[in-house]
Amino acid sequence: MKHPFGKTLVLALLTAAAFAGGMLASAPLRADQPHMQAALDALETAERQLNDATRDKGGHRSAALKHVHAAIREVREGIRYDHHH
Repeated sequence: MKHPFGKTLVLALLTAAAFAGGMLASAPLRADQPHMQAALDALETAERQLNDATRDKGGHRSAALKHVHAAIREVREGIRYDHHH
């Protein structure tokens, strides 16, 4: 089954992750969990891109935003969990 958001969203997320990874490599680490922080940065970039996209996408843009918001919450919870254990 094809992903309803197609290759465009996947490519955008991968590009954002690569960009965030490059930024982390050239700057001091902001967290003790560089991979989780890079994932969070990429998701926040994806959120901004989706917010800037035109609205008429048959509900797929808003669904993608909900998934990105859920992923951001999960990554933040994972970081908090690791700090407490």
